[in-house]
Amino acid sequence: MNYIMDEALILVPVLLILGKIIKVSSIIQNRFIPFVLLAISVVFTTLMMGLSVQTIIQAILVTGAAVFGHQITKQLRDVQ
Repeated sequence: MNYIMDEALILVPVLLILGKIIKVSSIIQNRFIPFVLLAISVVFTTLMMGLSVQTIIQAILVTGAAVFGHQITKQLRDVQ
């Protein structure tokens, strides 16, 4: 967890919720949801921390954590 800054960590649950809203609303195809979440993450991290290479890296890490977390819970739920 040393890779994701504390300021950006709040975006993980935000992205999880937004991803669920996008999925339920069927606005876009499921395969494009991670890309949309990445774009949202870049915007939010830029607003929070300013525009820099570090901000883009944080956006990618936060999106990865959100998507990975969702997939882990989904896979564990499907196994049972």
